[in-house]
Amino acid sequence: MSQSAVIQAIASYGPISRASVAKQTGLSKQTVSEIVAALENDGWVQVVGQTEGNIGRRAVVYEIAPSAATVASVDLGGTKVRVALCDLTGKVLVERVESTHESGGIHVVDQIVRMIQSSAEEPDSSFGKLRIAVIGVPGVPDEKTGGILLAPNIKGIDQIDLAGSIEERLGVEVFVENDVNLAALGEHWLANSETDDNLVFISVGTGIGAGLVVGGNLLRGSTGGAGEIGFLPFGADPFDEESLSVGALERVAATNAIVELYHSLSGKKTDVPGVFDAAGAGDAAAAQTLDEVAKQIARGAAALVAVVDPSSIILGGSIGVREELLARVQRYMVLCCPKSVAIKKSQLNDHAALAGGASVALSHLHTSLFAEGQKGAEISVPPPDIASFKAGAS
Repeated sequence: MSQSAVIQAIASYGPISRASVAKQTGLSKQTVSEIVAALENDGWVQVVGQTEGNIGRRAVVYEIAPSAATVASVDLGGTKVRVALCDLTGKVLVERVESTHESGGIHVVDQIVRMIQSSAEEPDSSFGKLRIAVIGVPGVPDEKTGGILLAPNIKGIDQIDLAGSIEERLGVEVFVENDVNLAALGEHWLANSETDDNLVFISVGTGIGAGLVVGGNLLRGSTGGAGEIGFLPFGADPFDEESLSVGALERVAATNAIVELYHSLSGKKTDVPGVFDAAGAGDAAAAQTLDEVAKQIARGAAALVAVVDPSSIILGGSIGVREELLARVQRYMVLCCPKSVAIKKSQLNDHAALAGGASVALSHLHTSLFAEGQKGAEISVPPPDIASFKAGAS
């Protein structure tokens, strides 16, 4: 426990002297010196200079050694796979993007493993040893089988133990989490951690889903399905058989809803970007389409406000980040929700889930390395600067 306290102080306040660590933790200077010496000897912390401006002897200051280890964050989607390797401070070292293997199943496992391994073996790289990987998935991980449920866009992903298969090939610990949950954690970690411990992240794209951060912690529910707002029982008929597989709200508030509604109103067939372009050009049917979809998203958001009482709602996903949609949702929320809630656009866009995966990986890694399995121990890793994270990821 003393070691975890020391590493938390260095991670949070570094560069920091041993005397300052002792003051922050309440441990004796001798205990701190012994722990820091051991951590330095093992390569986990490093000397980065000396204190300046103080009367008397200068003190050596320490920080976490960024290259001591590497973690992998993966965002697995129905169309793309993103892989980012990060150092111990959360800085993105390398990112790779590929189209998701169309055969799905074990082929996706092979693809993820190859992308991680090839990224870690880049020439002229000085990456630390890969220690852990977190995989964001567009569905709900089944704790019993390891399969991913409610992910129809990736064939056979529900028929394999995703984490176990990747873990066996990589030889490191692997965690699997819903991608929207990771996006919520990423927004909280990088963009809102200092101001907002109660937020909802709503992703609107091919589908619609939400990640709920309550009291600074992710709300998962009994089976990991908290936030599956596509299945809220309004929008389309919730008793229709299709609503059991797609979700009543998702049927009227995502990609297919936009395309189909615009076609029914205008007689024209186009994709989602085409509808947004048409609305911008003054097409009344396109504007009405976006109005109707925004109204349904606002209803879903208002339901979440009534249940979890967040201080802010963040819209993300390929559709959710569009300014035209954001303005409409903000307008309709005022009309259907009596509580004033800030509604904002994601600052991380398509890198939100990668950021969340990095935060989860680093927290698990620091806790397992430095708290050594102490029950209830948890080490929070301060986020990197948001601008530098986005620059590294891109």
